[in-house]
Order: sequence, then C-alpha cells, then structure tokens
Amino acid sequence: MEMERVKNLVSVVITNYNRADYLRECLDSILLQTYQKWELIIVDDASTDDSVLIINEWIRRHQASLAENQVIVHVLPRNVGFSGAINVGFYLARGEFIAVQDSDDYSHALRLERQIKFLQQNPDIELVGTNYYAFPSEMPTKRELSTWIKYGDEIKKVYGNGGHCVCHGTIVFRGRLFDQIGGPTRRIKGAEDYEFIAKSLNARARIENIPEALYYYRLHANQRSTKYYRRKEE
Repeated sequence: MEMERVKNLVSVVITNYNRADYLRECLDSILLQTYQKWELIIVDDASTDDSVLIINEWIRRHQASLAENQVIVHVLPRNVGFSGAINVGFYLARGEFIAVQDSDDYSHALRLERQIKFLQQNPDIELVGTNYYAFPSEMPTKRELSTWIKYGDEIKKVYGNGGHCVCHGTIVFRGRLFDQIGGPTRRIKGAEDYEFIAKSLNARARIENIPEALYYYRLHANQRSTKYYRRKEE
C-alpha cells in the first residue's frame, strides 16, 4: 500500500558524516526558509567528531521556533556510507515533497518556496534542481556561478550520453518518485547522485532545473565529491 504523504509538506533530508564545522550554517539555512511547512530529517552516519553534539545543541537553541516532531535525528550505529544514510532519510520522510541538502552546504532562504511553487505549477515535473554558487570554505564571499547545469530537453540528452547536469544537493522531488523507484544504491560509489537522476529518467520521470542560484556549494579539502565536482566544472 502506498504511503499517505502529508500534502504540501517538504521533508528536508540531510545526511552527515564528520561535518561538525559546517552544520550550524547548514541547519540555520533551513530554519530561515520562507516556505514554512517543512520537517527536517538529519541522518548522522556514525560521525566520530562533535556532529551529534552540535545538532542536539542547535535543536535546543531553536526549540521555541521548532514545532513538535519537526526535526528528526537518526544516528546510525555504524557507518553505512552515503547511499545507505540517505535512503534512511528518504524512508523517514512523510512529505508530499522531499528536498536534499548536503551538510557542508547551505540554501538560499527562498529555495524551498521557489522549488515547491515550480512543482505545484508544473504537475508533470517530478524533480527539480537549481543553479548554485560554489565558494571556497576559507573565502565564503568568493562565489562563482555554476556553468554545467542544463535545462529542458538537454537534461535527458546529457544523462543519455553518460553526463551529469543536476546538482544533487539542490534537488526537490515528489515523494511518490521515491515510492516508485527507491533511492540510490551502492553500485556506483561516489556517484550515487548521478545514479538517482539517471534512474529517475529511466522511469520516465520529467526533470528540470531552475536557472536561479538558490544553493551555496562549499569547496573544501575533505568534501566527498571533489573529483566529481572538478570534472563537472571543467
């Protein structure tokens, strides 16, 4: 039986592994969203730093602003990797819509509002990403607009040729898409984001990107996708 999803609710899924230094900025950016109907699902992949401490401290500090059960924290007992962690988050999501956010990045305050409005106005689109600014962690004001994001029919063509043109951290999709095809697998380590988009397209899901930059992508030495990011920007 298909899950009963909560209408207009956005389930924001954040997976985290040892990103203590960036978590506050990441979480604050969700709290500041102009679209108010959201729940936050944080899946910690057995971090060995102060991540869980910082998450719990952040929740306590903002308790007055948060509704009951608006934030779910699930700490995994052992490290299972990105695909395992994000699938846990997707399974816990109750929303009509599911948004992804990387724990070392942050979102523009209008991000969810713009993406939900787009999906509501385009019922034939299952998943929408946005353009974004990349910035070095040590120089947060030095932002560069991404140039590899594609739009319209180009998206399907790029993935058909083995390319990639949707930034995974920016995506919002209808919960029914996950109910239909599931999340990423462990088949392509380091490129689970590519696999999920390709799998969606193979299921005949329509995908689009919003040209406006509504996301801020942090560049740092320990980021998970450094080699993939460099390839995409070239």
